[in-house]
Formats: sequence, structure tokens, C-alpha cells
Amino acid sequence: MSQTSPPDVITIGETMVLVTPFEAEPLETASSFRLDAGGAESNVASHLSTLGTPAAWVSQLGDDALGRRIERLLRERHVDTRWVRRVDSAPTGVYFKDPGNGVQYFRAGSAASGMNADTISSVPLESARLVHLSGITEALSASCAAMVEAVISRVAAAPALLSFDVNYRSALWTVAQAAPALAHSASGADIVFVGLDEARTLWETRTPDQVRAMFARVPYLIVKDGDVGATEYSSAGTVFVPATPTDVVEVVGAGDAFAAGYLNALLHGHDSAARLQAGHERAVLVLQSTSDFLHIHT
Repeated sequence: MSQTSPPDVITIGETMVLVTPFEAEPLETASSFRLDAGGAESNVASHLSTLGTPAAWVSQLGDDALGRRIERLLRERHVDTRWVRRVDSAPTGVYFKDPGNGVQYFRAGSAASGMNADTISSVPLESARLVHLSGITEALSASCAAMVEAVISRVAAAPALLSFDVNYRSALWTVAQAAPALAHSASGADIVFVGLDEARTLWETRTPDQVRAMFARVPYLIVKDGDVGATEYSSAGTVFVPATPTDVVEVVGAGDAFAAGYLNALLHGHDSAARLQAGHERAVLVLQSTSDFLHIHT
């Protein structure tokens, strides 16, 4: 993608260096590791770029070796990084993936947590076909929450679609803090991705239909139910597509892959069932690996 042409998709959020043991060994005993770039929004941009949809990622990185590594890795995935800022007052965040045991984050006070409304002041959100956010960003700091609000306001007044992945992270904020904030952000989006489990935690909604009742005005609502499948609610009706069976190695990053597969299909004009199937197929690639992102064309 030319660095002068506007991208089809702009994603905004934190990316950290992801440290993963080789051979899916646990952190406690592993002796060799792979360093990669990992973050919900840049994962989505990476998958989209691999699928042929021009995508940019907007964020802040520390002016350090890890920040430079992240930017290089994303450029290698053909992600547009022209609006990424470097700051020398805070470090790039790091997280460790412990296969079978989740993740450990070291992100407090990271460069990305200092993002604010000015971070996006020069980003042409209005020129994109779609802007993608996740609920992780607004949990990082008050200034990040203000930036998310600014993005929602700008995109609402533009032709671009706004995509929002709820992505509740209990390590970042409590249910009492997150529930109203995430409901507010989701209500301002055109496309919302939410796991049935996190919807139950946040809003005590027990079924996909109950989630739909809560977000009745969202044009495209996608409720994911793990290995059961996913349901899309839109003006065309309600469509359920079962998940693709697979042997799961690690679930982290699969939601980002699903979102990217779905969004890519949506931008290419595919119908509801095809969009959901594209999401499942992309997610399977990540579920079968310890990596959040795979350099695999589908």
C-alpha cells in the first residue's frame, strides 16, 4: 500500500512486544523465546493487510528498541504505520504468553497509555471506509478514554463505519467501571463484536437475544459464543454460523482474527453467513498456534 494513499481501514490502540516460548512450553521451564508484536487493534490491521485490505494502525510507542521492533514487524506485515508516534518519556509495553495459562502484562505507564485526543488530530479518519477500536484502549487511562470518545464523535459525522470490539479485560478495570463505559462506546458503533461470556459478566445478559435487546440500534451486532459459534444481528435478520472445529493450542488473539475475517468479508460485500464463516476461518489459524498472528494468506 502506498504511504500517500488513504487506507481502507484505520485501527487505533496499544501494541506491545509479545514474548512467547518456542515449542509451546510453559514460561516456567522455557529457555528460548520468540519476540513479536501483539495488540488487539494491530492484530486486526495485520490480518486485514494479509487478506488484501489496506489497513493502518495508530498508536504511541516508546522511543526504544522494543518500539522500533514493533513498528518494523508491522511494516513487514504491510500495515501502514505513518501515524504512529514515538515518545521518550515512557516505555513500550511488554507481555508474556504462557501457553495454556494465559498472559502476563507489563504495561503500566506505557507510551500508549499516554495517548489522547491530540494523538488522532492529524489522522484522516473521515477518509477511511472503516475505523476499528476495542474496549481495551479506553481502559488504559483517562486520556485514552477521551481519545476514544473523540474518535467515536468524528466517525459518527463521517461516511466511515465504526467497528468496536468490547474486549473486556478484568486486569485493567472492574465490572462496575467497565460496564457503563463499554456499553456507551458500543452503542455509538456501527459494528460491535462481543463474547457472550463477557456480555454476561458486564451486563448479566444470558443469551444472544438479550445482548441484541441491549444494543437494538447497532446496525451489525456479532455475539460470539466460543466453540459453539457466532450470531449476527442486522437489518437482514439473525444469522448463526457454528464455529469451525479445531484442536485449540491457545485462544489469545483469536477474537482479533475473527473480527478481521468478518470485517474483510463485510468490506467485500459478502452476506451475513459468509462474513461469520470468514471470521471463524481466520480465528482457527490463530487457535492452532501460540502466535496472535500468522503470515498465512487465505
